[in-house]
Formats: sequence, C-alpha cells, structure tokens
Amino acid sequence: MIRAAEMASRPVDGTGYDLIVAGSGAGGMAAAVTAAHCGLSVAVLEKADMLGGTTAWSGGWLWVPENPLATEAGIAEAPGAPMDYLRGIMGNRAGDPRVAQFLAIGPEMIRFFRDETAVDWVDGNKVPDFTEGPGAAEGGRSVCAAPYDGRALGPWIARLRPPLDIISLAGMGIASGADMKHFFAATRRPASALYAAGRLARHGRDLVRHRRSMQLVNGNALAARLLRSALDLGVELFTSAPVAGLLHEEGRVAGVTLQDGTRLMAGAGVVLATGGFPHDPATQARLFGTETGLAHHSAAPRENTGDGIRLGRAAGGLLREDLANAGAWAPVSLVPDGKGGFSHFPHLIDRAKPGIIAVHGKGTRFANEADSYHAFMRALFDATPAGAAPGCWLIADHRAQRRWGLGWARPFPFPLAPYRRCGYLVSAPTLAELAARTGMDPAVLEDTVARFNAGARAGEDREFRRGASVYNRVQGDAENRPNPALGALETGPFHAVKIVPGSLGTFSGLDSDEFARVLGRDGLPVPGLYAAGNDLSSIFAGHYPSGGITLGPAMTFGYIAALTAAGRMGQPPAADATSANGDYHAAL
Repeated sequence: MIRAAEMASRPVDGTGYDLIVAGSGAGGMAAAVTAAHCGLSVAVLEKADMLGGTTAWSGGWLWVPENPLATEAGIAEAPGAPMDYLRGIMGNRAGDPRVAQFLAIGPEMIRFFRDETAVDWVDGNKVPDFTEGPGAAEGGRSVCAAPYDGRALGPWIARLRPPLDIISLAGMGIASGADMKHFFAATRRPASALYAAGRLARHGRDLVRHRRSMQLVNGNALAARLLRSALDLGVELFTSAPVAGLLHEEGRVAGVTLQDGTRLMAGAGVVLATGGFPHDPATQARLFGTETGLAHHSAAPRENTGDGIRLGRAAGGLLREDLANAGAWAPVSLVPDGKGGFSHFPHLIDRAKPGIIAVHGKGTRFANEADSYHAFMRALFDATPAGAAPGCWLIADHRAQRRWGLGWARPFPFPLAPYRRCGYLVSAPTLAELAARTGMDPAVLEDTVARFNAGARAGEDREFRRGASVYNRVQGDAENRPNPALGALETGPFHAVKIVPGSLGTFSGLDSDEFARVLGRDGLPVPGLYAAGNDLSSIFAGHYPSGGITLGPAMTFGYIAALTAAGRMGQPPAADATSANGDYHAAL
C-alpha cells in the first residue's frame, strides 16, 4: 500500500500530473482513486475549503442494477429487466449508449471499490424503484456506503465536509434503515431508547475529543471512504483551489490554471466533476424556465456554481439543454440562519408519513405525497397556474409532528416554541385557524382534510393513490394500519411548514460519450477532457427512475473516465496496476 499523502497546503506552480480532477464529490474521487490504482499520478482540486462535495451531504445511495451485493444474495434479474424499466420511463432516450455502458460497468465498479479500496457497501436489497411497471424491481438495485469510523482519516478528518447541519442531530448523521427507525421509536420502545442513548453518548464524546462526529454514515461515510482510498494511493488533494481555466497543448486539454494563476499540467487529461450548477442563477434562468419560479433553493453546497460546465463549454464542449428536467427537483423549506439568510431543508422523508399531507392554493391536495421528491415537485409545477410562484404547505396534526417531525421542526422531545418564534413553523388549534394564518380558505382546507381522513381510515387514497405502490408503503410506517402511508389528521394543534422549489442538484450537463469523454458541438470528443458527476449530462435524460441515480452513474463514469484516460478500457492491466492478489477489475 502506498503511504498516505501529506497534507499539502498549495499546489506548486508548474507541477505535472498524469490526471487532474476538478471536484471532490463521488464522481471526481472515483476517477482519482481509479486512476491512481492504474498507476497514474493524480491531483484533486477542490474549490471549497472542505472535501466531499454534495456527496458528503447526501444519503450515500447508489442505484446500480445487478450489483454484486444483490447477486451474491441470490437476487437474479430477469434478462434485460433494468433496461425494460428505463425504456418505460425514458422511451427512446434509453438508447443513449451511455445507458447500456452504465448497466454493464456499474456492477464492476461496485466490485472494484469493495475489493480494491477502503470503500465498503451495505446492500439495499429491500429498496424498491420509484415507479412500478415493466422491469421495475422491489429491491436489489441499490447499495449504500457502509458506516465508517472517521478516526481512520487521521488529521484529514478536518478536511472532510461534515453532514448538513440542519438535517443532522447536532452534527451526528443518522443512517436510513434500522438506525433511523430506532431514533423514531426512541420515545416508545426501551430498546430503541437505549440504542439512541448509546449513539448520542458516543457523539458527545466525539464532540469533546474531536470537535465533530466520528460515526460517519450515509454520504459522509462514502466521502470519507473515498478520501481514505485516495490517500492510500498517494493522490494529492488540495482544498480552496478553484480551477479558473483549462490549458491546451497540441489541440488537447493538457492542464489547468487556478484562480491564483498557478498552472498545473495533466498529461492524460482533466476530469470535470465540480457538482453542476445548482447555485448558478444565470444557467438556471436559461434552463429551468419560469415553472420553477424566479427563486430556486437547492440543498446542494453553495460552492456548486457551474464552474465545470463553464470550463467545458469554453473548451468546446456542448451543454445539453434538451432534457426532460434540468434539475433533480426536491421540496425545500427555508430555515432562518439567524443572520438574515436561510438554509435549505430538503423534505425527503416526512411527506410520506401517516398524518401528514401537502396542500396548495386555497387548501387542496395536488399530489401523492409519498411519491419521490422529484415526482412530488413535478406535480406541484404542473398544478401551479401560469405566472404564479410554485409553493405549498406541508401540514401535520400534532400526533404526527411529535412522532415524525415536520422538516426542520424536530419530533418529541424537542420543543416546538423555537421553530414557531423564528417563523419556520405555523401552528393553530384548529384547521380553520391554521388556514387563516397561512392564507388558505378555511372551508376548503377543512373539506380537503375531511375527505383525506375518510380515505385514510379505510386505507385508500382515491384522489392520488397514495400508499398503492411498494415505494409509497416503504416510505411510510410499517406499523401503521391499514396502509403504511396513510393516516388521518385528527389531533390538534395542527402545524404547517412552507415548501418552495428546490433541488438536490442539476441534470443538464456536458454532453459525453460512453467513455465519459466530453463531446463538442461536432459530436467528437474534446481531446483530454472528461466529465463525471453532475458536470456530466444526466444519462437518464433528466428523468428520475430511482433513488441513487445521481451517485450510481457519478461513480461509474468517474471510474470509466479514469480507465479511459489510463488507456485501460478493454486492455489488460500493466504490472504496476495489479492488486496484491494479482486481480484487476478491467471494465470490459
């Protein structure tokens, strides 16, 4: 194993590498780790002062059909089922050669990182696809990074972006699955209370000793594992190092210029993986249109301002503007930061819980609240009259809020007064009073809730079929009867949180071929230039078929970009790229 890289402070002007990667999220780090494993010298340049990008704030899930964790568990896909599923969602856009490449190489990528690096996975063999139809699966297509002990990073833990504060518990991440279930049940079950107490006690010790959590889960664990892997392979990592331009030699991209004027050379090329344009108002204005409203509130890090896309376009790359959706839409609420601004809370879990509904306008429902966050926002856009700003209210009765929380307003035992005082949470003894305080029609809201309650008690939603799909039911509460995703709103006071348009990231990006090479307006590769992550145009053409369809392709095409740059796609490995046991995970 190569000795871990030192904590270099600044890149040295004129230094040459084989491969330079702009961005330290999963796509960029996958490229860096793979290239270093192939024997290339690699530098990662991160604009922010922390490593991990959007990945460090994410759930850490990857959608990779026929991944080795599923096949080793005996889950066998029907021939062509994943492609059938994608065709049903994407139509003829599923013919994009990158889709077939992803389905072929994705499982190999998962195996490579598990067997050859510090990355390890837990299976999502019970995680269903978002929609039902031909080729859909009720599980076996998802994996997540296994929890990680941050102490294994040594001093580099200080460079890892911590979990998103407004969705963590005092900086402690909570993993989906059993971990989260224990916390939701901590006030009702002694075993869960003991589990939660143990987690919190360790977190408290971590804060005293290390000033941050060392129990890393979800995307924070994935970012940490990729960082450890990069260090083990001698990758040079630089923070606060924004790339300002690309250098060209003999008609190919051959290096970068940093914002401070530092020039670095890259013999095998440059990988752009800077996180898309979730905080680039100019590109949003052109690609998002008016349906998402004049303001867009992304939950991605604010450093993601479209740098890689601008660099790629300046080098002749083509920005795809023909996708079904330019962004990965998500419902977001605005959390006052105490400084006159707001943080953005993504509502990924609470909408599907019993006792919670969403209404807009005068107080009517418009969507199946338990569908995916992306589908929920598409329904809101479609239901919003032309010229109006999209927005809605998430409403819970008191029992549901105390059980599940409502966005940033945490469940019992957290008091509600602070959320009310800052204006985040609106509460009222009755639905009529809540309607008056939120600008809705009291009679309309009362009628909406009455009709919803009648269906919920019978276990059905005749308006929007909430709870009918496997995904809906998994998102709800397995203990709730007769339908896990449906529960009446009965117990006052009632609570509401305002939802505004947001995203988890962007889909429109640089056009590429199936080898992650950026394509120019002539359809030919820009020599020496690759893209991964959200700088790469969505291989699913702006559709959102399942959870993990960002990180799955991000790591797969980061892996492919590195193998291509190293000349290893379809070629046997050189001696210096073999692992200790002599095996090498060739992509083809």
